[in-house]
Amino acid sequence: MTDHCGALPEGPVSAPPPWWKTAVVYQIYPRSFAEGSARTGDHAADGVGDLRGIIEHLDHIAWLGADALWLSPIFTSPMADFGYDVSNFCDVDPLFGDLGDLDDLVAEAHRRGIQVILDWVPNHTSIEHPWFQESRRDRTNPKAAWYIWRDTPPNNWNAAFPRGDTAWLLDDTRGQYYLRSFCKEQADLNWDNPDVEAAMLDTLRFWLDRGIDGFRMDVVHMIGKDLTADDPPEAVAKQIPHVPFNDVEVTHERLRRIRSVLDGYPGERASVGEVYLLDEDAMSRYYGDNDELHLSFNFSFLWAEPTPASFRERITTTLAHLERVGGWPTWALSNHDVPRHRQRHGRDERLARITALLLLTLPGTPFLYQGEELGLLDAEIADEAMIDPGRRDGCRAPIPWTAEPNHGWPTSPWLPFAPEAEHRNVATMTNDTTSIAHLYRELVHLRARSPSLQTGSFSWVGSTSRGVEGGGVEDGGSDGEGFSDGEVLAYHRGDEWTVVANFGSASVELDTFGLNLRSVLATGLQPLQGRIVPGFSGVIARRD
Repeated sequence: MTDHCGALPEGPVSAPPPWWKTAVVYQIYPRSFAEGSARTGDHAADGVGDLRGIIEHLDHIAWLGADALWLSPIFTSPMADFGYDVSNFCDVDPLFGDLGDLDDLVAEAHRRGIQVILDWVPNHTSIEHPWFQESRRDRTNPKAAWYIWRDTPPNNWNAAFPRGDTAWLLDDTRGQYYLRSFCKEQADLNWDNPDVEAAMLDTLRFWLDRGIDGFRMDVVHMIGKDLTADDPPEAVAKQIPHVPFNDVEVTHERLRRIRSVLDGYPGERASVGEVYLLDEDAMSRYYGDNDELHLSFNFSFLWAEPTPASFRERITTTLAHLERVGGWPTWALSNHDVPRHRQRHGRDERLARITALLLLTLPGTPFLYQGEELGLLDAEIADEAMIDPGRRDGCRAPIPWTAEPNHGWPTSPWLPFAPEAEHRNVATMTNDTTSIAHLYRELVHLRARSPSLQTGSFSWVGSTSRGVEGGGVEDGGSDGEGFSDGEVLAYHRGDEWTVVANFGSASVELDTFGLNLRSVLATGLQPLQGRIVPGFSGVIARRD
């Protein structure tokens, strides 16, 4: 890769930012990433991805340039919610391998300079977990208060799955209702019980002792609950689950104790929270310049319409919220829970390329979802054939590694492949320097070599630059430097870079932005001609 960034400026040496601020994180959904050939000798190929498969394909993640990988749950589970219903937090499900396989994965990832983040599920367990089996036995056993039991439902909360079901389920064995915010097979833990909190903190220590670098914390804002608070009646009538309404002060105390566990280990162990609140200002209180979460996902950006106005509004609002709390932004376009962004954005690869440019040049930590570097769509699965309780099968389609019929899997995988897998596969796209995979790689590598793209200031074209250590941004509107165009999104990173994303059909000239710009990287399939940014394309340009 050509070094576009030149020598670093001379000056006083300051402490480098923590790795989670400069990292590009690659999310792996293990069931659908790769099935390892090394395991087929001791068990029949079953079409389910595993830890050996990830190890065998770590070089793809290294080729892409990602600094960390996040594994969706690999703990022991009956798989009612495909791993988010945990029956043992301190072991690997045999479907994926064993503890030795995970140790090997961590070692091989670290050898390549890649950190490993596990998906920790603190809100609930499987009803097959030994804790729940004991808790349900009667009302006086040692774990009777480890889950949330009531004689009658104390509130009007809805569960997430199936949509519209009550969150309270009667258990015939104990003769009481238990809270299950998600599937009926997932019982909410009672974090008001100090023994539960202590046990869950021990599960973190178990993995930290094995060298895990951090945790993505599933719906972590749910570990504090006010059972006396009803949800808005109109939300209940619309079958909205309770999750986005759960914002309880005691959660912050518990997050501080979680953080103290991570801070007790060397190497900047990271916490990434899934705080799924509708109020972004409330969400921002869970992390920032405090001792709670290091990072939290930004769902407003993920769900933005693919237009300059929508992206600009979401970015500006997010950065303003985080500036107040000293928070560090995160950005994602897709994940295992939502349709892939190319699917949502009209299947247009040009838009997928433009949004990749935004994702990897905004200030903050970007999260990539496996396969987005291939421009994958969702798999086409009939309603009656879906097996996920949240009907998320399409975005979880297996990664195609080669062009052959099984696309590099030893047998047909557990879900069908996405359309276009005959050419949207790793082997084909990594060999094609014009592919979207190479665009992702070039953006990731350029970002890695440029401090300005990692932690430099951010400003919209036509406004005043501000630092982003804390999310600072000043939105001066779309005038300023003579720039005003509703089809174009343009911003500066530090004194070095200007990013231009042209969502319209008409070309624009770099000279429009009133700067001496030299294009370094473009999203389009055709080479740039002179100083023109064609329609439906983007450019990152260096300011000479």
